[in-house]
Amino acid sequence: MKFVSRTKSMAVPHQIHTYTELRQQIHGDLRIQHPEWVEPNGESPMCDSYEARLTKQLDTFTRRGSNARKGDFPSQ
Repeated sequence: MKFVSRTKSMAVPHQIHTYTELRQQIHGDLRIQHPEWVEPNGESPMCDSYEARLTKQLDTFTRRGSNARKGDFPSQ
């Protein structure tokens, strides 16, 4: 039997085609998933920190190519 929640709607995933779309999706999703991180003026230092860390890791991956291993990334 499969459980179906009637109180919480599921987000419909969509394909990401570009790096910019990926960053925009992450930007929005972090703020939706963690509204407590968003200040009244709309800024979110915590979300900005997560986005910067991800960007750094993705940049490392793209510089090294698809042969990069998990251990190649700097730990934060």
